[in-house]
Amino acid sequence: MAESTSLINLSQINSCARLLIRKIPSIVEGLKYIRKKDKNEALSIGTYLERNAEKYPSLPAILYEDSCYTHRQFNEWINRYANYFTMQGIKHGDAVAILLENRPEILVCAGALAKLGAIAALIHTQQHGDALLHSLLLCNPKAYVIGEELMDSFQEIQSKLNPEDEPLYFLPDTNQSRPPKGYINLAEATKNISFQNPPSTTSVKLKDPCFYVYTSGTTGLPKAAIMTHFRWIKASAGFGMLALNMTPEDVIYVALPFYHNNAITVAWSSAAARGSTVAISRKFSVSRFWEDTRKFHATAFCYIGELCRYLMNHSPESNDADNPVYKIIGNGLRLDIWKDFKKRFGISEVYEFYAASEGNNAFVNLFNLDCTVGISPLPYMLATYDIAANATLRDKNGFCIPAKRGEIGLMLAKVTEKTPFDGYTNKEANERKLMRDVLKKGDLWFNTGDLLKNLGFRHAQFIDRLGDTFRWKGENVSTTEVEEVTNKFPQVEESTTYGVQIPKTEGRAGMISLVSNIPPQQFDAIGLTDHLHHYLPHYAIPVFVRIQSELQVTGTFKHRKMELKEQGYDRYQIEDPLYVLLPNAKQYVELTEKRYQDILDGKFNF
Repeated sequence: MAESTSLINLSQINSCARLLIRKIPSIVEGLKYIRKKDKNEALSIGTYLERNAEKYPSLPAILYEDSCYTHRQFNEWINRYANYFTMQGIKHGDAVAILLENRPEILVCAGALAKLGAIAALIHTQQHGDALLHSLLLCNPKAYVIGEELMDSFQEIQSKLNPEDEPLYFLPDTNQSRPPKGYINLAEATKNISFQNPPSTTSVKLKDPCFYVYTSGTTGLPKAAIMTHFRWIKASAGFGMLALNMTPEDVIYVALPFYHNNAITVAWSSAAARGSTVAISRKFSVSRFWEDTRKFHATAFCYIGELCRYLMNHSPESNDADNPVYKIIGNGLRLDIWKDFKKRFGISEVYEFYAASEGNNAFVNLFNLDCTVGISPLPYMLATYDIAANATLRDKNGFCIPAKRGEIGLMLAKVTEKTPFDGYTNKEANERKLMRDVLKKGDLWFNTGDLLKNLGFRHAQFIDRLGDTFRWKGENVSTTEVEEVTNKFPQVEESTTYGVQIPKTEGRAGMISLVSNIPPQQFDAIGLTDHLHHYLPHYAIPVFVRIQSELQVTGTFKHRKMELKEQGYDRYQIEDPLYVLLPNAKQYVELTEKRYQDILDGKFNF
């Protein structure tokens, strides 16, 4: 569980009055968007792009490496793609799979499709094999846009897609390779296309989907969460206007991948809200992070907790606070480093939020208070929860019991016309996330699967996740997926996966307990390492491996994970063989008492 913090009191909120007074014009503007109810209104991402091109034509929209694209150039680039896609038959409601690393083209493709009322399926760039194939099939794409840098991963499964009727577009990167046979060079094909705004922009409505953002599912394979223009526009108001108070002079630095909602929705919408600039980093780099913020004159950046932890773990430098950033937005900044992070890097405003890609509610730390995800103006409740029974507690009438001030509860968000649950592309997955009869007969709520603490004054603090999905390296890891891959290793008879905590580290590291079909001393730990690396993205590869003679199960043959989680990787408590995958190591090694103690002492940066 997360470390507790003091409850919110009225004097703390009153002390933030000066900050709020400074933001009044931005708050007033933002509330106009947040209060929008008519989802048939013609308002979309394209509206913002075209408005910024007209209002701020010569101001920078995108900074990338040594290139700068103004709002006019950015919009015209998007228009060429949009008009070309129209010529190729892409229309309203169609999905196009986008497999690109962080570079301007990913926003160009997403913006072009948004102007058509089409959907950009933003594929996770670290997926490959079955997971990648599943994600691509899930979105039923009418076309594929594949970056040169990810062509190998795509071609590995291309034959299983049979995209005979769907165009294959190739986007050059380093120009080290030519488009494979059957691919169209999208950069070349769009060079002479009209850069005028497509007429379709004015017919795209708030209710229309704009992105598919992939999340880990309990089935072991990703789910595609539906993002609508309605949610993107509201994010622009809540994050860009009410929280960050962005201006055309602001630059938000994005080192997170654009298949992640913190980048594509939070950061991009915050910048687009006020004609601000997005500075794009190809990949997150601890050593280059602050150098980039200085290069781009960034006033803000978006984060996940792990990013902040990596920056804190880096050796302190004399100029750490000598950077232009003063406000940041994201989620997962942990309490044990919150204040030290602000002090070390000279950050004065932290707009921590709580939300989910598929969710219908969000908390934002509008008052810039320490150690809170802030408040939510939308209907929600924190329902008292019995972790051992894995169920909410109910009163004598069968309704959920709200957590009191200072208590922890399961976060439930009410589903209404104003706060719809857009959910996933899979309707069965939608139903599993909904709860009924929570406070009264017939009501409907979205179950986030997260535990939050009631801090008072409608403020909350994130505590933990429930279920078989845990968070590691900023990603949700499905235990089912890990188990299915592990069980395919010839020497594994069965396995179970769970998350364990490592001191001074964010999230939970994966741990496998397995039963082998050969004597433990003959188990091929190196072979298992290679197997997992081949089939799993790096963040899903378990850090610890435990070999047991048998796995304890319940009466319904479910693995008993509670005891395993409690024992973790305690070398002094467990006599079974234990292995660990140390940072930057290429294979599992035995978890000796010395290595175990070094982990507890924080000598490894996982």
